[in-house]
Amino acid sequence: MSSIAPPTGPLRIAAQGAAAAGIRLSLVVPTYNEAASIAQLLRELATLLDGLLGGAYEIIVVDDDSPDGTWQVALAVAQELPALRVMRRLHERGLSTAVIRGWQAARGDVLAVIDGDLQHPPQVLAGLWERIGRGADMAVASRHVIGGGVSEWAMWRRVVSRSAQVLGLVLLPGAVGRVSDPLSGYLVVRRDALQGVELDPLGYKILVELLARCRLRTIAEVPYVFRERAAGHSKLTRTVYTDYLRHLVRLRLAGLPTRRFLRYAIVGLSGVVVDMAVLYLLSDPSTLAWGLTRSKLIAGELALINNFAWNDAWTFGDLSRRQSGWRGRARRFAKFEAVCLAGLVLNTVLLNLMFNLLSMNRYVANAVAIAAVTGWNFWLNLRFSWRAARP
Repeated sequence: MSSIAPPTGPLRIAAQGAAAAGIRLSLVVPTYNEAASIAQLLRELATLLDGLLGGAYEIIVVDDDSPDGTWQVALAVAQELPALRVMRRLHERGLSTAVIRGWQAARGDVLAVIDGDLQHPPQVLAGLWERIGRGADMAVASRHVIGGGVSEWAMWRRVVSRSAQVLGLVLLPGAVGRVSDPLSGYLVVRRDALQGVELDPLGYKILVELLARCRLRTIAEVPYVFRERAAGHSKLTRTVYTDYLRHLVRLRLAGLPTRRFLRYAIVGLSGVVVDMAVLYLLSDPSTLAWGLTRSKLIAGELALINNFAWNDAWTFGDLSRRQSGWRGRARRFAKFEAVCLAGLVLNTVLLNLMFNLLSMNRYVANAVAIAAVTGWNFWLNLRFSWRAARP
């Protein structure tokens, strides 16, 4: 039957889909208001996959009850394409959850996703499948490797896209840093890399969720050129980037050792007291009235020394005790200083931007800047500054 019911319950991929002999690839096409392009895309995909896999594939359109009747168009096309199934969701919304619900209904051992607006060239799927055949757990279509790119993006969109990538690297370097294009929504992945993992995506960027939560030993990338939309309207809004930021923060917090991070935060508050007091003493017009940048650098350095002493003795005390002695402490302090120096530079830049450009109160601006780099500093210090102390 061409129409299938949406799965319910946790967003978890089962070890095996419903029994279906011979299906090797399940390709999900999430849609919303893509009636103008979906029929052409589905026919192109079917032609490609017939040549690539014979009948050993299925295409699943997951539509969020599009007002333009995308699901109806897909059902009509299904009359001529036996490998096509259509899922109409009435009670859930969102591209990432649509992909996962489609994968839950899938029967193949390899899962894939492609956009329904023809901005992802279907022919790239052959290269992605070939990389899986070579043994990769995941193959990602990338705009940022040799041979890839974007067609006619405006400069502002290029800047926003790259800025979002850099933000991902700051908050989730171990996950986002594994691929050149973490915002890609065009990928193929082995079922066993996802099975049993409960996913909790937010917004449009499904790849970030998979990189952070799933068992991916090897990841391959295939270049592609992102095409301009030929029909319909772009769904790229401010909300997309807001959801992306919230998603990154959620994943970052989920991966933090809570008790240790709480201690780190308490120590950080003591550093804030030191930082604020010294900043007041050096820069306030009623005291020494030194320049803001010089005052901030001195205040920040004294706060770093305070924070290292407390973190070494308390937050990471169990780790530092395994490498006792002044030499070990000096190495840890050098690493701590290097990690936090980058945070201090970022802190100083943010402080100046908020104080000089946005006319914020200097102390409010300083508090916001400190909060912005706390997670960054904790993760890198846990990974590098105290790493040598681990057995």
